[in-house]
Amino acid sequence: MGRIEKKFTELSAGNKKALVVYITAGDPSIKVTGQLLPVLEKAGADIIEVGVPFSDPTADGPVIQAASQRALKAGTTLQDVLAMIAEVRLTSQIPIVLFGYFNPIFAYGMERFARDAAQAGVDGILVVDLPPEEADVLRSHTDPAGLDFISLVAPTTGPERLKKIVRGATGFVYYISITGVTGTAAPEVQDIRREVGKIRKYTDMPVAVGFGISTAALAGQIGSLADGVVIGSSVVRLIEAHGHSQGLMPAISDYITEMKAALG
Repeated sequence: MGRIEKKFTELSAGNKKALVVYITAGDPSIKVTGQLLPVLEKAGADIIEVGVPFSDPTADGPVIQAASQRALKAGTTLQDVLAMIAEVRLTSQIPIVLFGYFNPIFAYGMERFARDAAQAGVDGILVVDLPPEEADVLRSHTDPAGLDFISLVAPTTGPERLKKIVRGATGFVYYISITGVTGTAAPEVQDIRREVGKIRKYTDMPVAVGFGISTAALAGQIGSLADGVVIGSSVVRLIEAHGHSQGLMPAISDYITEMKAALG
């Protein structure tokens, strides 16, 4: 049993929900990112999504796009991200998902990526622009390496495509709660209730809901309908606001503690 499956199993046994936290690696620096991961874990994050910066992050809103640009300007590479995760793994067993786009992986080399990511301690990958029809080109390397391939389901996903997506899902199913890009709108709870119900008809995999969740009240509402919630843009905003200042770690810790408490 991998770390992601183990975490959801443990949380389910205690009737608790997962708090999945996204941050962009290299913003404001790769060193600070490495320092942030244990702070997130201690404050209550159950799974961490580490965003690999990319020059054209089409699924991300302006907040995460700007973070990606700052990270690239700081010189952050995929190799840097994997080295940072390997260092974190010396003291932490928190599940880590690499979140990003196919181009940097392709440029790195897919076989090399799968090997190095697994050796670094990555548990899963979420490749935003690699649909199920094209995923085998990467999964032929990452599946044998033991990396979960996190699948995305959108509000526009029809029943037949939904069945196909969840049939190949591992780790958990990520439900995108709004159409559009990250951090630009708040989801409607009733819509999520309906759509998560549809997903559960076709799979027993844990379902985590993300996009547009920034308040503890909303996290609590959505957490009651799913197995976990994903927060990202709101965390990245805090990182942008505090940068390298001494107030960064306390601000992040307080926010994550509040969000986790809302999940019960």
